[in-house]
Amino acid sequence: MPAPEDPTHLPIRKQMEELIRRKQREITQGLETLDTVKFTPDSWTRGNDGGGGTSMVLQNGTTFEKGGVNVSVVYGQLSPAAISAMKHDHKNLKLPEDPATGLPNTEGVKFFACGLSMVIHPSNPHAPTTHLNYRYFETWNPDGTPQTWWFGGGADLTPSYLYEDDARLFHEMHKKALDKHDAALYPRYKKWCDEYFFIKHRNETRGIGGIFFDDMDDRDPQEILSIVEDCFDAFLPSYLPIIARRKDMPFTEEEKQWQLIRRGRYVEFNLVLDRGTQFGLRTPGSRTESILMSLPVTACWFYDHHPEPGSREDKLLKVLENPVDWV
Repeated sequence: MPAPEDPTHLPIRKQMEELIRRKQREITQGLETLDTVKFTPDSWTRGNDGGGGTSMVLQNGTTFEKGGVNVSVVYGQLSPAAISAMKHDHKNLKLPEDPATGLPNTEGVKFFACGLSMVIHPSNPHAPTTHLNYRYFETWNPDGTPQTWWFGGGADLTPSYLYEDDARLFHEMHKKALDKHDAALYPRYKKWCDEYFFIKHRNETRGIGGIFFDDMDDRDPQEILSIVEDCFDAFLPSYLPIIARRKDMPFTEEEKQWQLIRRGRYVEFNLVLDRGTQFGLRTPGSRTESILMSLPVTACWFYDHHPEPGSREDKLLKVLENPVDWV
């Protein structure tokens, strides 16, 4: 029997594409073990032979009210205006020079972007929402060689009710994945996650955190790809046990109402502050339905709502206002 082919001879972009397609299958199959409905594929293509993707969507299950596990692989021409808008967050992105004149190329730059983006909204208010996203971005020189590249991503947990053992499990599994490579990564990415998923106009974090990083290009890309794969592998063991022990807990109408209020905060962050949403919506030929898949089916906003001091709802807010080191 021939030995399996070593994938490392392939370009990093191709290896990352194969990884996200494999993880989409694994994650959807894992989540389906806890529900009575299955994910439905919704494939799409981008115009001008610019790639496409597949959104795996689940709605109105007994465990999950809505969930999406999306893969996108897109490529084409990034305009000078798009590059200028992106440079605020990605300092190393630049227009290539025209070899004939030595001036910046006014036609833009060729790019490749692929990633897996997932948001899961459980029905039970005691079961936490979760988000995961890992992506790779690359621009090319006129000769086809990579000019600028980076990885980004992470995973985080957004409960409506705080269970400290859930928070510890989620953080422990992701710390273990990062510690395999560098013990300095988890504390840095945990802090980055707390700072990134911060709702400035509410003065609170979106959830109890996890890990987050962006513009990662400070080591060999093959090593970064291995880090991303280990973080992917940490997700199901960190989330499925939490859902298994929370999905059938009894709850009251008041607890359901609190969940809808917290979902409102989730919507506020995603639409007002999230860089991924903004990047997706301004990428030429992007698919709005897949980008906004992260929004819940139901959410609500009560005017000037404040939970009772000392209540479980208030306990959650105290943590969101002052992030905790869970491990």
